[in-house]
Amino acid sequence: MEPQSGPMETLESLVRAEFAPRNTYLNTASTGLLPTRTVTAMRTAIEAAAIGTPTDMFDDVEASRAAFARLTSVPVDRVAAGASVAVYSGLIAASLPAGAEVLTAEADFSSVVNPFHMRADLKIRSAPLERIADSIRPGTTLVAVSAAQSADGRIADLPAIRAAAHEHGTRTYVDASQAAGWLDLDADAYDYVAAAGFKWLFCPRGVAFLVTPRDLGDLNPIFAGWVAGEAPWDSCYGPVEELAHSARRFDVSPALFSYAGARHSLALLEELGTDAIRTHDLTLADRFRAGLATLGHEPVASPGSPIVSVPGLGRRQGELSAAGVEVSDRAGNLRAAFHLYNTPQDVDRLLDVLGG
Repeated sequence: MEPQSGPMETLESLVRAEFAPRNTYLNTASTGLLPTRTVTAMRTAIEAAAIGTPTDMFDDVEASRAAFARLTSVPVDRVAAGASVAVYSGLIAASLPAGAEVLTAEADFSSVVNPFHMRADLKIRSAPLERIADSIRPGTTLVAVSAAQSADGRIADLPAIRAAAHEHGTRTYVDASQAAGWLDLDADAYDYVAAAGFKWLFCPRGVAFLVTPRDLGDLNPIFAGWVAGEAPWDSCYGPVEELAHSARRFDVSPALFSYAGARHSLALLEELGTDAIRTHDLTLADRFRAGLATLGHEPVASPGSPIVSVPGLGRRQGELSAAGVEVSDRAGNLRAAFHLYNTPQDVDRLLDVLGG
């Protein structure tokens, strides 16, 4: 009898088949790498369109929507497909009544918070990330927070935020752009969840999703075009007579070539499994944290996160890039992000360059 391969061997073989970075790429928190299958699918779609026989890329949108729903444990009829988290934040902001109070985390990513500030008639409060749950109070209409902070990888206490919001009748809005793909996220437990696909989900740019409430919430589909119709191809002219009965009424006309690739990226994530990816990512992040200690550096505390941010070292980003190590400079911090295509050798290479 031939020996069967284990889960880790399956992960490693799939990763080797799909990714071949030519540098030490530790910058997924900015942009994830595209799998080979995704690049191939996009090339096929583009070449087919170029000769006048386009593929059914709307089917790719539906396959991507369904895969995202499965990955985040939410019914597919709660998922809208679009291109930008900022647009979906703006949709939520535009739907709030005048005078509504919105609670956000201090220095959270602009795409999450800025659309609410564009409404002069809203009351905006912010609090430190670790105090968000305690800062929800009677009269707080919405709490909006990233599951993992872009600048430093700190993870929000989502269960505590959910419990406090439930106690006070507050809606919850979670941006999972830096979390979907590795965090065990039950999107069904929140009112709104948005995620850009081009980071940890390694989709092409131009792919984003919004999870809406079961009752579709108080959202006003102000961006609704023909794709938001219950029968899209019968909704091309004049006012849409019947909006989709699901979250699809909040679809934004999709970047079809991006979705042609996205369905294959999301399928790969499903094959690998979030649990295996999280274990892999966090093992590498912890290896980096341990190495930093030997160099005398202390990162921002972000336990359980694959994003590691080191104060004061952001200035070395250019030097690292010249050495073939790609990381980010965020708020003066050196930010490294570890994902499934990274290896222990990548971690050691980063530490070697930092150590001089």
